[in-house]
Amino acid sequence: MAQSDTVDRILDAAEELFAERGFSETSLRMITSKAKVNLAAVNYHFGSKNALIHAVFARFLTPYSATLESAFDQLEAECQGGEPPSLNRILWALTESAVRMPQRNERGISIFMRLLGLAYTQSQGHLRKFLEEEYSQPFGRFMSLLKEATPELSAVDRYWRIQFMLGATAFTMSSSDALIGILETKIGVETSVQEIAARLVPFLAAGMKAPEKLQMPPLGSDIELA
Repeated sequence: MAQSDTVDRILDAAEELFAERGFSETSLRMITSKAKVNLAAVNYHFGSKNALIHAVFARFLTPYSATLESAFDQLEAECQGGEPPSLNRILWALTESAVRMPQRNERGISIFMRLLGLAYTQSQGHLRKFLEEEYSQPFGRFMSLLKEATPELSAVDRYWRIQFMLGATAFTMSSSDALIGILETKIGVETSVQEIAARLVPFLAAGMKAPEKLQMPPLGSDIELA
C-alpha cells in the first residue's frame, strides 16, 4: 500500500468516526480497524491522536483558507477606494468558498461542519489552540471585514451574533444531506448544497443586522412579542 494511500485511509476513517462518535469516544483502534491499517501506521504518520485530529482539520482548512483569501482579495479589489464590502458579500465569500471547493465525497461539507461544531462543544483545548495558531490570518481578516460592515454593533452584540451565526451555519450545513432528503420527501422539491448556502446567507446577514436584544418583562408576567 502506497504511503499516501495509507494516510488517506487513516484520515478518511478518522474524520467519519470523529463526526459520528466525537473525539473522546473514538479510539485509535476504532480508526485503524475502519482504515484497515495497523496501529504502528498511525503512530508513524501522525505520532499521536491529537496530531491526527489536527491533520483531519488541516486537510479541509488549508485549501479552504487559500480559497477564502483569494475571495477576500477579490472583494477588497472591487471595493478599493469606495465603501467596504457589504455584509451579504462577506458572508457569501465565506460560505461559497467552502461549497465550491472540490470534495472527496458528497458528504464532505456536512462531515466537516459536524467536526467544527464538536471542536467547540467538546473539551478540545489543543484543537482550538491549533486552529487559532494555524488559521488566524484568513479568519482574522474575516473578522475585520465583518467589523467594518457592522460598525453600529457593540463588541458584545457582535460577539453574540457571530456565535448565533456559527451555530445556524454548523447545524444547517452539517445536516445538509438530511435536509435535502426531507425537502424532497415532504414537498417534492430537489435542491443542492449550493442552493442551501444561497438561502442561508441572507438569513445570517439579517440576523447580524437585527434590532438589539428584547427587553424582557419580569418572570410570570404576560409576554407579547410583536
